[in-house]
Amino acid sequence: MTELWARRALLPDGWACNVRVEIDEAGRLAAVVPDAPPSGTRLGILLPAPGNLHSHAFQRAMAGLTERRGPQGKDSFWTWRTLLYRFLERLTPEDVEAIAAQAFVDMLEAGYAAVGEFHYLHHQPGGAPFDAPAELSRRVMAAAAATGLGLTHLPVLYTRGGLDGRPLEGGQRRFGCTLDGFAALLEDARAGVRALPGDAVLGVAPHSLRAVDPSALLGVAALRPESPVHIHVAEQVAEVEAVTAALGAPPVAWLLDALAVDGRWCLVHATHMTPMETLALARSGAVAGLCPITESNLGDGIFDGARFLAEGGCFGVGSDSNVRVALAEELRTLEYSQRLRDRARAVLATADRSVGRVLHEGACHGAARALGRHAGVIAPGRLADLVALDDDALAIAHLDGDAILDAWIFAADDQLVTDVWSAGRHGVVGGRHVAREAVAKRFRAVLRRLGDDL
Repeated sequence: MTELWARRALLPDGWACNVRVEIDEAGRLAAVVPDAPPSGTRLGILLPAPGNLHSHAFQRAMAGLTERRGPQGKDSFWTWRTLLYRFLERLTPEDVEAIAAQAFVDMLEAGYAAVGEFHYLHHQPGGAPFDAPAELSRRVMAAAAATGLGLTHLPVLYTRGGLDGRPLEGGQRRFGCTLDGFAALLEDARAGVRALPGDAVLGVAPHSLRAVDPSALLGVAALRPESPVHIHVAEQVAEVEAVTAALGAPPVAWLLDALAVDGRWCLVHATHMTPMETLALARSGAVAGLCPITESNLGDGIFDGARFLAEGGCFGVGSDSNVRVALAEELRTLEYSQRLRDRARAVLATADRSVGRVLHEGACHGAARALGRHAGVIAPGRLADLVALDDDALAIAHLDGDAILDAWIFAADDQLVTDVWSAGRHGVVGGRHVAREAVAKRFRAVLRRLGDDL
């Protein structure tokens, strides 16, 4: 049994003082006792740690390398994607593992306890499969095991190059599977997940409506009928227009009509929706997987957060391209995008909760649902996904209650994070991951080998 004691903690019914938390050997919270005398490891502020619900870990090695304008004079998601394909053609299995480990260390240090790894890099350059179909999935799993980050692994089905059925070309060949081939890959990945700690989860991810035809979409959702299903949707205006022309309805409306979309689904981005789509998605119980930093970096657009939350919608946040892994900034960017669009302040606040409280609790709840992870709150029986903040830091030392979350998200950053537990695994101590130096050494070697061609 591990025992923690925090001067202040955010519990399901609000803030409490002098909270003793006991973590059992299975990584679950055995007891949560307010107004307890000091004992065990003493902490400042204890919060539930959210999961990062959408990541492409290998893209961490591209961070900062795509900020030059293309030869056409205007850059977009689509020009960025060509650089991505050129980059990934050089990655070896060893590279994938080293990059993922660094991304996972960065996530833990930012305050995330778990990740939904939307993994579409399956094959060798040119598209030939590895001897083990899930070789690269297993490399991601090895990185999760080495760093202690909770993993919901989401192998991606990618069957075509576009809505017109064009074949996969160039870097896309590393993604492609038939539905039967994907089922074999998924079975190999299932064997890998069984070797991980018991909180690991295996889901599925049809990449998008442009990359998976409707019949295959129905098939992949049925391969794991009780597990999370994640899909990219409505990220770009050009995508929405193409889907509408090909399928007769915009992406979110088509999905909600064609499939039994419910609480095990996560619709990633969902940026460009009509008001009716926004309301319908909120009512479905599916999670909106928002990635505000990446969506800003790629110029995607702004999610209709106020309308979605007013209808009771469930959301979480993810680091997506991993151009920057920063939990507080992810949440801040979400609210700031609403303010810039509406020319208003505190857009996502409610009558009884500040913006910071809405953002943090929403991210915890949404990620737990999207990742199939029994976490999200500090309560007995839940996984011990916890993040501690330094209550002596200048930004928050004088504050109490929701103002702590507001100051962390809007006036400070993730440097306030002192400790993080993922299912009871104490991965971050004193603000640094316990394996940071060894992981960074491997990552640096990969960057040097890839060199200037990035």
